[in-house]
Amino acid sequence: MTTVFIVAPTPALRAGLQAMLTGEGIEVIGMAPAPSLSSLADVVLVAGDDPGAAARAIAGEEGAAVVALSDDARLPGLLRTLPLPGWAMVAPDASPEELRAAVNAAAQGMVALPRAMVEHLAGPRVATEPPVEPLTARETEVLALLSEGLPNKQIALRLQISEHTVKFHIASIFAKLGAASRTEAVSIGARQGLITL
Repeated sequence: MTTVFIVAPTPALRAGLQAMLTGEGIEVIGMAPAPSLSSLADVVLVAGDDPGAAARAIAGEEGAAVVALSDDARLPGLLRTLPLPGWAMVAPDASPEELRAAVNAAAQGMVALPRAMVEHLAGPRVATEPPVEPLTARETEVLALLSEGLPNKQIALRLQISEHTVKFHIASIFAKLGAASRTEAVSIGARQGLITL
């Protein structure tokens, strides 16, 4: 049984959240406008204008996980820095099923966020498919030397080719991997298994 303490500013909001949480495996053991005595619960559900302040107060008590009813995109950054055993965010218009799932996840020591927020935090998806045109053996050698941080002159000496040829190979690597810099080319190459760091 997961025990929950509800922190919300108004009696109506607290009662509404309690009704949403009522179900198998969850028991609401208390409600208040502030997080007093909330550390007795497995999970504290916080709602209101400043869930971050309530989460900070709860983190100081130790023990309870936090579920924040909020769509503030800055809140995950704060929650991530707090010494909480688990935490979750749920949109204010979440369904009872979503709210209960977030409570159960946080109680198990997990982090749960709405899909839209995860995609926002993660940024654009990065393609991890192999390059359309594979690197030649020489380009792979050049990429490996780039990963060692060598300048063009050193790469040219190591491979016994001209600096101009090194520049040509690097331009070709950038084009094939879709990279804009040496660092990005090395990172993409490592992710695709072309080189080992």
